[in-house]
Parts: sequence; C-alpha cells; structure tokens
Amino acid sequence: MALPVNTTVKQNKVGAIKMKKIIRFTASWCQPCKIMATQLENMKTNLPIEVLDIDVHPEIAMEYGIRSVPTLVMMEENTVLKRLVGVKTPPELRDWIND
Repeated sequence: MALPVNTTVKQNKVGAIKMKKIIRFTASWCQPCKIMATQLENMKTNLPIEVLDIDVHPEIAMEYGIRSVPTLVMMEENTVLKRLVGVKTPPELRDWIND
C-alpha cells in the first residue's frame, strides 16, 4: 500500500527517518503508471512505498533526475540504491525489489 504523497519524501530526504523505502514517481495522466501502481499494490513487500506526482512537485522530480514515468527509486537513508524506469512485469518487479 502506498503512503501519502510527497510530505514523507521531503522529510526522509533530510534524514528524518532512516530506513529502506521505494519512491514511486508518477503522473495523473500516465497510463503505464496506473498499471505499475496496481502491480505494486498486489505485491507483498515489507518496504514502504511513497508516491510522488511529478506534475505536483516537479522540483523534487528534478532533484532525483526523473526524466520519465513510471520510475521507481529505492532509497536507504539519503542514498539512492537503484532505480527502475518503465512498466515491468510482476516477476521483474519482485526481482528488482528483492535483489
């Protein structure tokens, strides 16, 4: 289940909470983003998933170097561990999360 949009991303970026998480960059007009959201909601993961709409907060998307959506960014503390761009199959998502 996704966490509320945006506010947690800003808090975590400055180190308020130190844990591994996924940030899902999306846009309301993006159909592939909706597919990815459904796949993530159906997947079992212990990682919190935060959602950030690039049209609502373009400055944060720019800070993370987001050039297309959907994009997933795995973070731990203030460090980007890895990213995934585009729609992926459930097995590909599972592998990316668990790798």
